[in-house]
Amino acid sequence: MDTHSKYFRVHRKDIAYFKFIIESHEGMAVVRTKDPHEAIVELMIAPGWEKDVEEVLEGLRKEIPIEAIT
Repeated sequence: MDTHSKYFRVHRKDIAYFKFIIESHEGMAVVRTKDPHEAIVELMIAPGWEKDVEEVLEGLRKEIPIEAIT
């Protein structure tokens, strides 16, 4: 399966919560911590789930700060 990766910076204390919320939507995406000190996470999105991921991220942004990294 080809995934599409996006990178985000969150607070270190929020990494586990971010991962839990994203991965609770089974099959949508997988979260990998790229740099725990800088709190950079990689979101590997399954094909066809891009819109759903954006909706989940929109909701998460109301709870925790999430900065997209290009």
